[in-house]
Amino acid sequence: MTPSLRGISATIALAVLTAGCATQPPPSTYTRPPIASTGQYKVGNPYQIDGTWYYPREQPDYDETGIASWYGPTFYGHQTANGEIYNAGDLTAAHRTLPMPVNVRVTNLDNGKSVVLRVNDRGPYAKGRIIDVSEQAAKLLGFYGQGTARVRVTYVARATQPNGAPLPTDTPVEIASAVPAVPVPKVETDPLANLPNAPIAPPVRVAALPRPAPDPVPADAGAPTGVVTQVPVPASTHLYVQVGAFSSYENAMRMREQLGDDLQISTTRKGGQTLYRVRTAPLNTTDEADAALARLSGLGSNDAHIVVDQ
Repeated sequence: MTPSLRGISATIALAVLTAGCATQPPPSTYTRPPIASTGQYKVGNPYQIDGTWYYPREQPDYDETGIASWYGPTFYGHQTANGEIYNAGDLTAAHRTLPMPVNVRVTNLDNGKSVVLRVNDRGPYAKGRIIDVSEQAAKLLGFYGQGTARVRVTYVARATQPNGAPLPTDTPVEIASAVPAVPVPKVETDPLANLPNAPIAPPVRVAALPRPAPDPVPADAGAPTGVVTQVPVPASTHLYVQVGAFSSYENAMRMREQLGDDLQISTTRKGGQTLYRVRTAPLNTTDEADAALARLSGLGSNDAHIVVDQ
């Protein structure tokens, strides 16, 4: 599936939703058909879309919040990025950097519905979205009619191959020894060059979203079961556009000064480390978040992305 096709997926999905808004989606029953394709396990090389670099890599600690969308009829029967065939009834998803195929948990933070999906494709390339799910997955997660949802996506495990055979437990040699085409970015720890000094104000401390409870996934981390788990979620969430996360508070302040005094700094803990996040004030709607993302990207912040938080 080409990036250019993925780039228009959101527009196509919106047209389909508009045409069908008077009907209710079918009941959330699911029987998974076999995948008839020659899919393989792959990570992929770094690539660039619309001026933004993406770095596929092994990410067993992946845990991200943001906005999900779904993709449909235009992609029926097309090969996914790892060679499988897209079927709207499969519980699959497209992600920009995770290996393929892997299983991830997607939790709708608006209604608490949580399900395991198989990532076997690349996308979405709309900058404000973190994952594209299949039509069936959108129905099970309860956002088929809305088109998008606030979600949390967490890594579960490598999936099985299309023929049902287990994947290797170790990273294949050709992947482990591959040299990226461009440097892989890291959390900034060195002083930022050519940025003005700024007064230091105390960061805002916020509570982290509760991690979804696990689904009854088979011990061999095989194909998703289609079982929807109801998990606790916050009574309300907000959207933010985050432009960076730094181990140095001074660097976070300098980034804030560079991009605008209206940005805020909040703290989070990850891997035993305190990170200082530079982000907007809370936003209530997807339209507001998309507009803020476009503005900050226009100022040169290629790392800006939408996140969901309390």
